[in-house]
Amino acid sequence: MKIFNFIINTNIYISLAAVALTLGTQVQLGMQPQLHPYLFIIFFATIFEYNLHRLITIITNPASLNNEKHSWVKNNKIAFYVLVSASVVGFSIAVALAKKIVLITLFPIGVVTLFYSLPVFKTKKIIFRLREIPCLKIFLISMVWAATTILLPIIQCGQTFGKWHVINMLIERFIFVFAITIPFDIRDMKSDEQTGLQTIPLIIGEKKALLVGNVYMVLFLVVCCFHYYKTSLAFILPAFIISAFTTLLFLNSKKIKSLTHYHYFILDGTMLLQGFLICVCYYFTTINN
Repeated sequence: MKIFNFIINTNIYISLAAVALTLGTQVQLGMQPQLHPYLFIIFFATIFEYNLHRLITIITNPASLNNEKHSWVKNNKIAFYVLVSASVVGFSIAVALAKKIVLITLFPIGVVTLFYSLPVFKTKKIIFRLREIPCLKIFLISMVWAATTILLPIIQCGQTFGKWHVINMLIERFIFVFAITIPFDIRDMKSDEQTGLQTIPLIIGEKKALLVGNVYMVLFLVVCCFHYYKTSLAFILPAFIISAFTTLLFLNSKKIKSLTHYHYFILDGTMLLQGFLICVCYYFTTINN
């Protein structure tokens, strides 16, 4: 149980989810899922960014340590700082091994990600971050996840892919991440309201926000069906269908939503599950052919 909590609370789990989605992207591009240096960049960059966000929150608002969301950091400060340092070292090594074009692609994504947590400007009275623009937070998160897990494999392989194929992939990934991020904003409604952060649930209410999440998940399934049906990649459709229906279950089941690790294990796990299912479909098809 301690190892489980460690993996969840250190953001190693969500970093593995990012890697899994990227492996899934390789299959969507018609490639065999395999390890590349950019996967380690994604892994360590995800750990660093998510923990940097925690670090900035703690520095700018020390009282947030009393929040249940940051309880692990409060009780494990040394491990937290070691983890942040280790993620920087790991990221630096992975960057040294990556292609230059991959780094050029990653740079603007990294800048947007950093400014999501870091102050854009600071005065004596206010500290302003991009995430504080009304409703922008969820769009930034979805955009960064889509761009990182899809564009890097494309740049890395150096091949040319159909424009609409890539655009559809970006739309699918954006919609999926958007849908599973809604419950996080619902969970943070009280704290966001206290800090003056305007999110979709605060603007339209919890029930309507959840409805938006459901609509986006159904839209994700529809786009995937139209995209891959009657193509050479139709064999991965079962992965998206299972992913969509299980995620819809997770979004709406009161019993599942009451679980302790609902957000950081189950919802984050939907990304890991989707990447895993895509890879399973690939190997199942390969074996049977």
